[in-house]
Amino acid sequence: MRSVGVEEELLLVDPRTGEPAASAGAVLASAIRTGGRAAGADGEIPLEKELHKQQVEFATKPVTMMGELGEEILRWRAEAARHAEAAGVVVAALATCPTRVEPSLSRGERYQWIGRQFGLTAQEQLTCGCHVHVSVDSDEEGVAVLDRIRPWLSVLTALSANSPFWQGEDTGYGSYRSRVWNRWPSAGPVSVFGSADRYHERVRAMLATGALRDEGMIYFDARLAASYPTVEIRVADVCLDAGTPVLLAALTRGLVDTASRAWQAGEPPSQVDTALLRLAAWRAARSGLDGPLIHPVTLAETSPEDVVWALYEHVRDALEENGDAERVRAGLVELQERGTGARVQRALLRDEGDLAAVVTRCARLTLGG
Repeated sequence: MRSVGVEEELLLVDPRTGEPAASAGAVLASAIRTGGRAAGADGEIPLEKELHKQQVEFATKPVTMMGELGEEILRWRAEAARHAEAAGVVVAALATCPTRVEPSLSRGERYQWIGRQFGLTAQEQLTCGCHVHVSVDSDEEGVAVLDRIRPWLSVLTALSANSPFWQGEDTGYGSYRSRVWNRWPSAGPVSVFGSADRYHERVRAMLATGALRDEGMIYFDARLAASYPTVEIRVADVCLDAGTPVLLAALTRGLVDTASRAWQAGEPPSQVDTALLRLAAWRAARSGLDGPLIHPVTLAETSPEDVVWALYEHVRDALEENGDAERVRAGLVELQERGTGARVQRALLRDEGDLAAVVTRCARLTLGG
């Protein structure tokens, strides 16, 4: 069974005002003082800084069982919250900040270079994503997977939609984070590579332009991880409910398994045009699960229910072999009934009448409260 790991970026906010707090340095200092070790965890998985001082990131260890992955995510959210409390702030699993914010770039040569190179794109890029890593045996298998999962990635964006607000306004989108993220010139869907050699050739050519600082800025929707033998799927918002990233991870592993088997059987990848994938990604960001989506196979606009269950059927054999089928089916039913984080945030605003209160409520929901 393939191992899976999840990276989550979390927003740091003032518990009284709900406004983002540039406290990453203090949060990380607290983690360093205690060795960055979660209570009861084996080994050290430190919290890390991100592009802006108003956010931190953690990564779970690679696991094979989804129950264990869920425990890891809850453990590290709680650990991040503990160190945030020591710095006088709280963490919130929000993919964009609902209230107005003036983000500040983190210190360090790399982040400052990004700020100079990309200007307002970098300055405004206070977004929090969820990245899923799934193990592969080789770069060749990994690229074969990347080529075959392309049409399905927009569905993961829809399932994870958790960023309806931007600078104090309702954007009309479920995942506005994905629209902000795609301002980066290296972000978004890409065409079929065909082989690992061609993948690496394209990366080298992009770096040779001088527009990007390093391989870490290859922001494809899905890519080969630079430091691990994994494919990294990067299309999801960080999710308000801690169970949703587990659901995404199970589906993502199912996509990887299904794609790898198709490659081994000699089945060619779909040659769907990248322009159509961009439209599907936009539609998923706009709708979340509250409007039509573009079907990954027919490429026609259809109901979100039809698209979600098409994804389930596409990966069903792999889910059953991994023991995830019932968990995923139940998770999809619950998510469609409860709604994505975007729907929850809008409902909270109707209840509270104030975006700052929405943020503080979401901070509690982040930890299961």
